[in-house]
Amino acid sequence: MKKYWSLGVAVLLMLSLVACGSSEGLKELGAETEVVEADSKNAPSTSEEQLKEITINYLGTEYKFLNPVKNIVAASLEAMEDAVALGVKPVGVLEIAGEIPDYLAKELEGAALVGDKRSPNAEAILSLDPDAIIGTSKWSKDVMAKMNKIATTLPYSHISTNWKDNLLAFGQLTGKTAEAEKIISAYDAKAAKAKATLGDAAADKEVLIIRVRSGLMNIYPPNVYLNPVLYEDLGLKVPEALTSVKAQQELTLETLSKINPDVIFLQFEESENTDAPSALEDLQKNPIFSNLTAAKNGEVHVNTIDPLAQGGTAWSKIKFLDVAVEKLVK
Repeated sequence: MKKYWSLGVAVLLMLSLVACGSSEGLKELGAETEVVEADSKNAPSTSEEQLKEITINYLGTEYKFLNPVKNIVAASLEAMEDAVALGVKPVGVLEIAGEIPDYLAKELEGAALVGDKRSPNAEAILSLDPDAIIGTSKWSKDVMAKMNKIATTLPYSHISTNWKDNLLAFGQLTGKTAEAEKIISAYDAKAAKAKATLGDAAADKEVLIIRVRSGLMNIYPPNVYLNPVLYEDLGLKVPEALTSVKAQQELTLETLSKINPDVIFLQFEESENTDAPSALEDLQKNPIFSNLTAAKNGEVHVNTIDPLAQGGTAWSKIKFLDVAVEKLVK
């Protein structure tokens, strides 16, 4: 017993000495300890680092933006339409004939003009000190690289079936994710109801969307422009003539005559036809066109929505869905 008591005393003494040594050591390292503690307190945590930037996963690629995003340049018509849908006011927008496009002018009033869709003005955009630029996937690599030198640029997809990804990315960027989700849900519900209303009324009809640009008629793939509203949302059959179309493609009168659609939605914008201002009138007077089934039955509908509408956005789809059903249900 005495042996174990002696051992216990020895252990206590050792611990006491170690404690004293540690205390002295901490005193000697006091200044360094304070620095380490201060650094630890000041070092940003992972959550703080995350708060400094917004990361958006858009169509399989990550884009990082400084948080918060205040100054946004909408450098594509698609982005401008989505900005209006979400109630966002960009600091810069594109121009058409030196002005904000009429159909978006009221909502985007006051935004600076940053050039046209083919050649956005880098200097004008830089002067706005943007936190983000929303461009278009139609830009060349050179234009995209130039924009990314100014600010992180989102290459907004021009493929209509990506409209939800576009809107959700814009919503995340501006803190309006809930609004974007609400718009999408409302459209899906409205489209389902419209499809039910349409029923079999247009099941056997050949319905075609034609866009006149540079004086020529053009058609698009089933997933581009306004086409998805007809062939996906409303469930109409895809005209055989569109199945092999990969991009905007010229449509000749001879080919149109062979298709001989029952219904034509014809879009004509003056600013896209400056070299052929009478193209629409000339087309409607052409004997081949006037003998089409759609023309003879009064089923050629011109500019049912604004001819500058891009088609693959929430704004365009909502507007066109209503008029498409109205014209098809008779």
